[in-house]
Amino acid sequence: MTRAPRTRARPARAAVKDDPASAYDMTEVAEEIESRTLACIVDNEPGVLARVVGLFSARGYNIESLTVAETDRNAHSSRITIVTSGTDHVLEQIEQQLLRLVPVARVIDVTNSTGGIERELALVKVAGVGEKRVEALRLSEIFRARVIDTTNESFIFEVTGASQKIDQFIELMRPLGLVELSRTGVLSIQRGKEGVG
Repeated sequence: MTRAPRTRARPARAAVKDDPASAYDMTEVAEEIESRTLACIVDNEPGVLARVVGLFSARGYNIESLTVAETDRNAHSSRITIVTSGTDHVLEQIEQQLLRLVPVARVIDVTNSTGGIERELALVKVAGVGEKRVEALRLSEIFRARVIDTTNESFIFEVTGASQKIDQFIELMRPLGLVELSRTGVLSIQRGKEGVG
């Protein structure tokens, strides 16, 4: 019985510095991992979301945030907003592969466009009494978070803004009695009078 030769998985290659001064100066430059928000305009039909998510999982790409909603009932179109991360090359591949899917009409790179606006909504439940309760209310005013429900021992805050702002608000609420958290994921839109179709 002969054994098949073992193959080892190769680590991802780093980019080689462009135009080295000599053959001895071919130092490797590690590519930066960056986060990017992509808005996909898709036909609203059964299985579209599964195909988009399947593309990511089949190739080992990670989805950090995903929001989906119908945007035009008459045109049967929906908008899928995906936050993902990777090297510049990987992110370019993701965009090209999304465009190859039949139900995807358009892909907009919101992060790199000049008119892109990104927002997120979070509901944050904080339980506390006394000084902690007062401090939670004070911080909510600074972050412009609205109290949408209250009891003698807890608050539910609604906070909107950039993801970093929400992360900061959550971290400040942890020592004050953070109990539960619900986030929408990133929503995006373009500035200006033109629509995305």
